[in-house]
Amino acid sequence: MFLARRTLQAEYFDAPDLSAAEAREHYAWLGRINRLTQFDRPFRRWLPETVGVENCANLEVLDLGAGDGSLGRTLRDWADQKGWSWRFTDLDLSPHTRPLNTSGRHVVGSVTALPFPDESFDAVIATTMTHHLKSEADVVAHFREAVRVARRGVLLCDLHRNSLFAAGLWGVLMALGAPGEFRRDGVLSVRRGWRVPEWRRLADTAGLTSARVWSEHGTRVLLQFKRSRGSA
Repeated sequence: MFLARRTLQAEYFDAPDLSAAEAREHYAWLGRINRLTQFDRPFRRWLPETVGVENCANLEVLDLGAGDGSLGRTLRDWADQKGWSWRFTDLDLSPHTRPLNTSGRHVVGSVTALPFPDESFDAVIATTMTHHLKSEADVVAHFREAVRVARRGVLLCDLHRNSLFAAGLWGVLMALGAPGEFRRDGVLSVRRGWRVPEWRRLADTAGLTSARVWSEHGTRVLLQFKRSRGSA
């Protein structure tokens, strides 16, 4: 099977010595790809169902690995159109993201040890960040921490690992004229991505046996956890 195993090769833009200028260029290109792929669509589709539509009028949401905060801004604007008030706190490990984030609620921190008390947010979300973690132990800690600080639910989304997706992404990035390092990182991100059984196993290891794990369109893998009183 093609790409049967995840690669653990580090991505260029995860380098600790990345310059601020390189970070700006990276997020500018990432923004173009995110808009092209409708990166907010899974959250528009599934976040109301995760927390309960009846609770959507007023939400506090934590976005993990938020980068420049574009997901939160996009979802906030969408919620505004529905008359809902969604407020986002953006957390990212890289200090380079702070000046790029115009949302005003930005925290530098690790997803494996969140600097918040239990049930601090109505919902916890993340998109295309889990594959950046270095080990499965980190992923398990990430899942546990997301659930710990969520009052109502968790919705995580990442890349689904398959060769057709990798080839298609390379072609799109070539057509757009993306820089070489960004093209290579894009394909590497898919190769570092996940299959449903892998996330299912890691969710179970984290104690999230009631979580739903599934894939969409051959490009995304999702984890949804709905908190009920007494759930772990």
